[in-house]
Amino acid sequence: MECINIDHKLSLFNDHWSPRIIASLNGQDVKIAKFSGAFDWHTHSDADEMFLVLKGSFNMEFRDRVVEVHEGHMIVVPRNVEHRPVADAECAVLLFEPTGLLNTGDGPASDRTTAGT
Repeated sequence: MECINIDHKLSLFNDHWSPRIIASLNGQDVKIAKFSGAFDWHTHSDADEMFLVLKGSFNMEFRDRVVEVHEGHMIVVPRNVEHRPVADAECAVLLFEPTGLLNTGDGPASDRTTAGT
């Protein structure tokens, strides 16, 4: 058991849309990621996703609306809901997801597809 310094972990990488696993518990991975620009539209048929903004802000786009998620705020995207995160400027996000969940969801794999490293 060790304390995890999230700011330090964020300083170890600069790439966007490539989550890093910083802890695991009860079948869930705790991940950090940096967002910039628009991600792919996708759904997860078997999993909800939680996004907590650590720094900055981003918009969670849904087909029928957009939700602004600011620093210190979080959003849970229920399974089977098509969504796309979009960040006008770089932001840092903490995610809770089932272990092994692919970030691009149920659709075809792309060069962005990962379950985290």
